[in-house]
Amino acid sequence: MFEIAIKQQQYKTYVLSDQAAQSHLEVVPERGGIITSLRLKGQEILYLDAERFANPDLSVRGGIPILFPICGNLPENTYTINGQSYHLKQHGFAREQPWEVTDQETQDKASLTLVLNSNDSTRAVYPFDFQLAFTYVLLGNTLEIRQRYTNHSGTVMPFSTGLHPYFWTPEKSELSFEIPGTEYLDQRTHQTHSFSGAFDLDSDEIDVAFRQLSGNSATVSDRARHLHLTLNWDNNYSTFVFWTVKGKDFYCIEPWSAARNALNTGEQLIHLEPGASLETLVRLAINFV
Repeated sequence: MFEIAIKQQQYKTYVLSDQAAQSHLEVVPERGGIITSLRLKGQEILYLDAERFANPDLSVRGGIPILFPICGNLPENTYTINGQSYHLKQHGFAREQPWEVTDQETQDKASLTLVLNSNDSTRAVYPFDFQLAFTYVLLGNTLEIRQRYTNHSGTVMPFSTGLHPYFWTPEKSELSFEIPGTEYLDQRTHQTHSFSGAFDLDSDEIDVAFRQLSGNSATVSDRARHLHLTLNWDNNYSTFVFWTVKGKDFYCIEPWSAARNALNTGEQLIHLEPGASLETLVRLAINFV
């Protein structure tokens, strides 16, 4: 049986459930349309910094934030379009805007659709009219994030998009990875390194981007939790980011459609024609082993 319930905490939270699979998903539309919790058979899969989440002046560190219209940051938070400069904070504004619930379904899955429309505050930093529609689908041990980007402007709309999932782990030394790439760019030092399947997880911070991908799937095995996680993405995503910080019980694996600063460089940037829509898909599956 599939259910969608609402619980009113600091923010209105939608709880999607697949009772047969014992899976539950929590979504907070007004806090950037973010997924804050994914539980399977009583175990929490995601990490969430509850203190930052409770403070509306701070960006959320945890859950699955939405990145749009940029992934990463821009030099001096600035980009130029048609000779005019604009300022965008890291990862863009979608994760800070309130989203609206437009559809719910519990027939053969638990499904929730959220929409973000352009407004005065978005146009001040990104001069385009758009609509984003995200549908979160929970079925068994799988979460699908179906996305639709529509350009309501009279000109071509450039953007990049991505997701920033935070996964909870009690012991990073028990993690192993399968990533479809043989080299990565260190986003702090801007140096390229070969990748043989392991990270130095004792480092203070790891922030790397795989930009030459050989596939559309990555897996993480967490031996401490007896958990196997698989993330799939479609061909709209060109970049895969891994990020973690020493002393924090999380790691992030992030599908991006383009690397940092694409709004300035144009590299792998999506250009959406007036009136056109683009649909993308990211799928997360969790298995206990």
